[in-house]
Amino acid sequence: MYTSTSSNKSPLKFFLLVFALIIPLWVIETMVEVKRLPLDVPITDLIAAFLPLIAACTLVYKEEGIIGIKSLLKRVFDFSRIRQKIWYLPVIFLMPIIYLLIYGVMHLFRLPLPVGVEIPFLKNAVISVAFFILATGEEVGWSGYAVDSMQERWGALTTAIIIGLVWAILHYPSIIQQGHDFIWILWATLGTVGMRILIVWLYNNTGKSVFACIIFHSMANIGRILFPKDQNHNPLVDYPDIHYSIIAIAAVIVVFLWESKTLARYKYT
Repeated sequence: MYTSTSSNKSPLKFFLLVFALIIPLWVIETMVEVKRLPLDVPITDLIAAFLPLIAACTLVYKEEGIIGIKSLLKRVFDFSRIRQKIWYLPVIFLMPIIYLLIYGVMHLFRLPLPVGVEIPFLKNAVISVAFFILATGEEVGWSGYAVDSMQERWGALTTAIIIGLVWAILHYPSIIQQGHDFIWILWATLGTVGMRILIVWLYNNTGKSVFACIIFHSMANIGRILFPKDQNHNPLVDYPDIHYSIIAIAAVIVVFLWESKTLARYKYT
């Protein structure tokens, strides 16, 4: 079974390769505008979701050949690693709960929210499959390749923060293209780092299951699509301070309750 803990794994090479692959997309992004995608996400962002997978496979091929790539890709469905089935609860339900809290806080502050929103479940079922594929493209790289070797050096929390910052920076050009300002970017960075802390926490508590990370990542993206919005109001975009701060608070709670070195040792047993 492939593991990213061996000493020849280079997170720096991985990050540099991801950036090298994404730079051409940033250039293309300035010339291509595609509307009617979920949350007005640029088409280049959808392509960029597969760059961590491509970078990881490239490096693994150089390190271990085709056998290493096959072993890495098998981790997409490594649910057998999840020995404590109770961890499926946060993997599946934590992000829906967070989105409910976000909506509740917005409602409490009487912010403008959409009413009478219809959810096309058949359409969203198709989108759910698409988001699983997109999350696979990211998590095979971030979680399947980079995390373990970084944790061995710097611990879980520092690893999550570094990957979270890199993850956020990769989205900066598309965020700017969508017209968001510096403050919006700061909130998005905070929320992205918080999301990565939650993913690393789940990864370490599910037997280092990439499958668990993919499902959690997919639930986060599906929740963004299902969150009530209309032509006038898109609350997750309109109120980034509430949206991203609640995700960050969830991450802070995890760090407070679980030892930061591993994010897998509960402090108050």
